[in-house]
Amino acid sequence: MLGQKIESGEIDVQNVSKSYGAGPMAREVVRDCSFTIERGKLNVMIGPSGCGKSTLIRLIAGFQRPNEGRITLDGKPITEPSRDRLVVFQETALFPWMTTYENIVYGPKARGTFNAEARDRAEFLLEKVGLVQFREKYPMQLSGGMQRRAELARAMINNPHVMILDEPFRGLDSMTKELMWEYYASLFEESHRTNFFVTTDIDEAVFLADRMIIMTNIPTRVRAVLDIDLPRPRKLGDIIENDRANDVKMQALAILHEEAMKSFSGGSAAATDFVEAYSRRVDRRKRSDDNGQSD
Repeated sequence: MLGQKIESGEIDVQNVSKSYGAGPMAREVVRDCSFTIERGKLNVMIGPSGCGKSTLIRLIAGFQRPNEGRITLDGKPITEPSRDRLVVFQETALFPWMTTYENIVYGPKARGTFNAEARDRAEFLLEKVGLVQFREKYPMQLSGGMQRRAELARAMINNPHVMILDEPFRGLDSMTKELMWEYYASLFEESHRTNFFVTTDIDEAVFLADRMIIMTNIPTRVRAVLDIDLPRPRKLGDIIENDRANDVKMQALAILHEEAMKSFSGGSAAATDFVEAYSRRVDRRKRSDDNGQSD
C-alpha cells in the first residue's frame, strides 16, 4: 500500500473462558476456547446468533480480560486495547460532525503523527475505497455501503497488525452486501493483512474465508475449523457455481444446524430462524442435485 509495509500479526487464543456476573447469577459465555487467527489469512468465525462471538472480539481487542486462559499477539499477552488490533463494529462509528476525509485521518491526527506520509496514505485510501468524490461529505450524506468503506479506510490508515470485523455488513441490503463482499475480498487480496471476520452469514463466510472457524452454542468453543481452498481473486458468480464452495457450505451448515438445535430446544428465536433457513437451503440443494441428475 503506497510502499507501506503491511505488518501482519498472529493471535493465539489458548483455553479461554469468560463469565459475567457472580455466584448463582454467573453466566458462562465462553468455555475452554482455543484457536489461532493465522498470519496473513482471512480468518472467518461463524456460529449461532448469541453464542459468544462478540465476547471473543472484546477479549481479543483487549476491551475485556478472560477469567481463564491466555490470548497473545505474536507471543505477547494481550492485556489492553491497541492500534495493533483495530475493530470495525456492526454499527457505524463514524463521527457525524466530521467529513469522510476527516474521519479517515482521525487516528494519525489524534496521535500527532499526521505527516506527509500519512496524508499520502489518506489520499491513496480515499481512491482505493472509491470515495474521492465524497471526501467532503458527512456520514449522513453517504449510503450504508459508503459508510462501511470509509470505516475500513479509517482502520487501514493505522496499519493494524490484525483487522477485527464484527459483522460489518449486517444491516445492508442484499445487493449492497454482496458488492461489499467482493470489495472487501479485493482489499484483502491486495494486502494479505491478517483478518478476523465474524459473521452469522454462511454465504459471506464461504466467499471470504481462507479458514472458517465454526463455533458451538453458548457457552461457546470451537466446534470445527475448515480450510477454504478456493482460488483468489474471487468473484461471487464463480463461487456460486463452484462445487467445492457448495460442499464446504453444506458441511458448515450441517454443523451449525446441530448447534442451533441445541439453542432451539432452549427456546431461542434466533435458532428457530436458523433451522428454518437451513431446511430451505437443504431443500434447494436437493432440488438442484435432482435436476442435475435428470439432465
